[in-house]
Amino acid sequence: MSNQILVPHTINPHKWVDNYADYLYAYALSRINDEEQARDLVQEVFLAALEKADHFEGRSSERTWLTAILKNKIIDIYRKRSPGLNNKTSKTDDKTYDDFFYEDGHWREEHWPKELGVEDQDPLHNKELNRVLQQCMQKLPALWLAVFTMKHMEEESSENICKQLKVTSANFWVIIHRAKLNLRACLQKNWI
Repeated sequence: MSNQILVPHTINPHKWVDNYADYLYAYALSRINDEEQARDLVQEVFLAALEKADHFEGRSSERTWLTAILKNKIIDIYRKRSPGLNNKTSKTDDKTYDDFFYEDGHWREEHWPKELGVEDQDPLHNKELNRVLQQCMQKLPALWLAVFTMKHMEEESSENICKQLKVTSANFWVIIHRAKLNLRACLQKNWI
């Protein structure tokens, strides 16, 4: 049995701009689609990280730690953009939910999404599709954009999204469905 010496985890704020600014900017821009606000967010992340540098325990890399701070700031922006996120739960018509989903949250067969026609390619590598998708996403209401982004870009759990954005589970599934339908229609109109 060897004795391990625990070395304190250190961070190097002097290299953050060179090492992480471009990554954090691209990350923020892909989620909020506002260049100026994305730049401001990166600066806010660096400032927040400097203020909390003594709390960095080294359980993750600097990049992961900075990204986590950025994610929290993006959620704050989602809350500010949508009045439905400010300390109240949005209400939806349960009939609408029941029309599209079974009680367990799965799609009803008659409303199952149809193939979009790009399944045989990797659409994430298609710059044109990404550009149009970003434009379509910005047309979504703020709450829908927040829910869709957290679910499909951040890969957050449904439970965590409901908790963070203060929406019910039923409302969450209706929002996801409506966001997907709107994005599909927008993509069909502007890209396909």
